[in-house]
Amino acid sequence: MIMFALPNKGRISEPVMKVLEKAGLKISVQGRSLFANTVDENIKIMFARARDIPEFVADGVADVGVTGYDLVLERGVEDKVEFLLDFNFGFARLVLAAPEDSNIKSLEDIKDGMRVATEFPNLTKKFFDKINKNVEIIELSGATEIAPFIGIADLISDLTSTGTTLKLNKLKEIAEIVKSTTRLIGNKESLKDKEKREKINQIVLSIKSALYAETKRLIMMNAPKDKIEEIKKLIPGMCGPTVAEILNNENFVAIHAVVNEEDIFNLVPKLHQLGARDILIVPIERIL
Repeated sequence: MIMFALPNKGRISEPVMKVLEKAGLKISVQGRSLFANTVDENIKIMFARARDIPEFVADGVADVGVTGYDLVLERGVEDKVEFLLDFNFGFARLVLAAPEDSNIKSLEDIKDGMRVATEFPNLTKKFFDKINKNVEIIELSGATEIAPFIGIADLISDLTSTGTTLKLNKLKEIAEIVKSTTRLIGNKESLKDKEKREKINQIVLSIKSALYAETKRLIMMNAPKDKIEEIKKLIPGMCGPTVAEILNNENFVAIHAVVNEEDIFNLVPKLHQLGARDILIVPIERIL
């Protein structure tokens, strides 16, 4: 059996659940239970805090888990787990920031003995050790942005995605410590087990297929036969478009192809100019 640890709340919890749903791993949650079943009787779900999942996977409590790359580094277990998949969402950066009106403009302005408030004490300490700065790390469990303004710290080390929260709190970025995305990680001992490895590979393949499909659409149309070559240049598809005859219409064919979602806005008018009609654009659940 595979124990799969998922975040029970937080910014990555909902998007991860949506991807798993698209991947076909239907999760049956009853109330606020800490455990759940899936459509596969050999895959069980356990819900936990995202920051605890790296240790659960490293220690073998869970065989696989989803968490932030930053949290794996913070827990110091990056050498004890295997990174199986990058979801390419949940983008965030751990940065150093100081009040806008402070004299700290760059790393050179940070003096030994200054205080840094953070929820990431280990990553922050490693960063300052690397640049040979001796600072005092003050661990907080939340509301880090307020620390410099109430005299607790001179700077903060905190996660940001757009920088908006920093600006709203009159903070300026001084340096970047690490970039992070949502990752699927695996327990190294579980991956040595042949049966578990096969099931974990199945999970990885299913998630990859759902993530890949999110950026693609299936476009279907009826088009003039004499425009097939021109249309093929516009929509080469994955291995070439599918072209099929239309009953009772010798002049038109049906053409299907997978295209990038971002291309559709400019693509449809061009196809229409070539005489394509009855154009349908359909979401894709998974692509293998």
